[in-house]
Amino acid sequence: MINEIKQDAEARMKKALEALGNAFAKIRTGRAHPNLLDSVMVSYYGSDTPVTQVANVHAEDARTLAISPWEKSMVPQIEKAIMKSDLGLNPSTSGDVIRVHMPALTEETRKELVKQARQEAESARVSIRNVRRDANADIKELLKEKEISEDDEKKALDQIQKLTDTYVAKVDEALAVKEKDLMEV
Repeated sequence: MINEIKQDAEARMKKALEALGNAFAKIRTGRAHPNLLDSVMVSYYGSDTPVTQVANVHAEDARTLAISPWEKSMVPQIEKAIMKSDLGLNPSTSGDVIRVHMPALTEETRKELVKQARQEAESARVSIRNVRRDANADIKELLKEKEISEDDEKKALDQIQKLTDTYVAKVDEALAVKEKDLMEV
């Protein structure tokens, strides 16, 4: 019973960490990275499809992404989708290739992006703490139902707390890496 609760808590904490990684991928640094366009959706035969599934996206150089659609008719749709995204990017088309130039980040923009990264990290920490709260409630319920002893409850609560501390530390590490990446000129 207790092991199931711990495994469930750990799985949910891993998901919170993965969600943080996805959120950090959307916060752009000054460098071009193909994952930056993962959240951009384009209408493809009536359904919304990620740009990465209708075109080849690669970094041409440190500040330029090149997008080569597999169908020439997709060029204007991809261009519109990138402009509509909240990434603040302006694509330019030359024939079949769409180029997206990453504007240089100003100090003010960097600070805003760091603030956004900190908010995402705090959301991840809150999610992890919510998982801890749920797991602790399940353990206390087992004690209330007399399915475990008080010693087992104390040991399980300590293990859940250690797990929580581990994942919060991972969030802090990821945030430190992202902040360093954002403030790098």
